[in-house]
Amino acid sequence: MNLNEIDIRDSFFDQLYLNGSTNKNIIILSADMDAFSLRKFSKDFPDQYINVGVSEQNMINVASGLAMSGKIVYCYSIASFATLRCFEQIKVNICSMNLPVTIVGAGAGFSFGYDGPTHHGHQDLSSMKLLPEMSIIELSSTDLAKKSINFSIENKAPLYIRLDKGPFPDLSSFKVDFSKGYRILKPLENINLISNGFMIRKAINVVNTLKSEGVNCGLIDLFYVKPFPKNFHKEIILNSKKIITIEESSISGGLGSSVSDIISTNSSECQLQIIGAPNKQFIEYGDRHWFLDKYNLSEKGIIKSIYENI
Repeated sequence: MNLNEIDIRDSFFDQLYLNGSTNKNIIILSADMDAFSLRKFSKDFPDQYINVGVSEQNMINVASGLAMSGKIVYCYSIASFATLRCFEQIKVNICSMNLPVTIVGAGAGFSFGYDGPTHHGHQDLSSMKLLPEMSIIELSSTDLAKKSINFSIENKAPLYIRLDKGPFPDLSSFKVDFSKGYRILKPLENINLISNGFMIRKAINVVNTLKSEGVNCGLIDLFYVKPFPKNFHKEIILNSKKIITIEESSISGGLGSSVSDIISTNSSECQLQIIGAPNKQFIEYGDRHWFLDKYNLSEKGIIKSIYENI
């Protein structure tokens, strides 16, 4: 942990606090979820905050009514609950009417590892990808978290934001352009790694280690997962001999699947390797790093997988 890093949830909700202080149409609905910076919002703007309790389906119903009344609504809960528990309500009440509601799913991947199988966040991304009207952003740094607030307000359509927890890096030296949807963190090479969210830090370290061992790789933070960035095929895929996607989501329907669709539908000769969580139910409880070690998603495991396929 870098002591200069701050919790990505605080970066997100601190910025939402600033926007909410001047825009009274911003409403946060929480399904009994907490974050240190969210407490300040609820205390200072009680008319703009509603804790609906452990009731995600009702949260989405309330959000749709508020959005139809002209409010800018954020729904906040654990990722698996914010998407799967209320999928029908999201599909019918929000997406079918293309309402400006932002669903914020906390705890992607194994970040709530000690809470067990109900809290693991591996199918939230694939489920939200099924909804035609839903856009998806995965936050990989504190600067991106802050900038996602203004984007979500201007979006005026359904949006799912995968928000992790804990200290995250500041990557503000790399420009964030939501109209582009990705940023190049390491210059392109013949082999290029694509990642986002929590795994970006792992990918940065993997690229640095591989370079020290004589294997040069580029790195792209593909933070706008859906709709897939328009120029990505031309700028990234056509300039790559091999692409390796690294994610903590399920390999079925995750980031790698999206990249695979683009490669296959555009007749590209680029090879693809997908590294991610296996397509299974995770019944185990444990520390996030324990999970990553077990399923070869640690830096060591990722490097081993890469060497086995190049």
